[in-house]
Amino acid sequence: MPAPMNRLKADLAAGKLLRGLWLNLGSGLVAEMAGNAGFDWCLVDGEHGPWDPASIRAQLIALAATPAEAVVRVPVAEDWVLKQALDLGAQTVLVPMVDSAAQARAVVRACRYPPEGGRGQGAMVARAAGYGMVPDYTVNANAEVCILVQAESRAALAALDDIAAVEGVDGVFIGPADLAADMGHRDDPGHAHVQAAIGDAIPRIRSAGKAAGIILGTPEARGWAVDLGVTFLGMGSEAALLSGALRDLARDGAA
Repeated sequence: MPAPMNRLKADLAAGKLLRGLWLNLGSGLVAEMAGNAGFDWCLVDGEHGPWDPASIRAQLIALAATPAEAVVRVPVAEDWVLKQALDLGAQTVLVPMVDSAAQARAVVRACRYPPEGGRGQGAMVARAAGYGMVPDYTVNANAEVCILVQAESRAALAALDDIAAVEGVDGVFIGPADLAADMGHRDDPGHAHVQAAIGDAIPRIRSAGKAAGIILGTPEARGWAVDLGVTFLGMGSEAALLSGALRDLARDGAA
């Protein structure tokens, strides 16, 4: 039995619009709730949420019982971190702060078994291969890993065409907050210069035949991004949604 088909990767390759939610709280219970809410994918965030393999494993197990596909954002583009995420059972990874084609190629190599890459042969004792119950996991594991890299700096946008051309990169995700900060507009991703940069980048990603992604906070902004060609669309974070709902409830009826 080989590695299972990655439906998210196949749907992105087919150009389908997939909507998802960030998971920053590190809770398997919340992951289960979000996975059953109707999103196409849920992203376990190990960059701005806890990079705790036990917690990430619990969230992946919870999501496996829901219709939503699981994505793991690693905290840094390091081989050992990507190996852990994949061995935990993630088939789709989002890698932050990729500024060059060379970095993108290194990410792809870290996610693939030899001879195409350098991923260590440890999945047979890990969740990825069912702790040895998927004996042919490595036969097609390389082909079923979906690799999304984040472009969130001026350097990344300058190298965007080369990054998007890297074989094995399935999509490029624009990080609007970090991009805005790098452009000198910290905490203002809606600035006209930032919006213009995003508006230029998304069609370039799609013209390279790769999925384009972004996370935006309003229906109007999300509609704008979809019109530009985004298909991996972040709708928000469970932490922000919960925090906002709690504040609204606390204010309800207040004098």
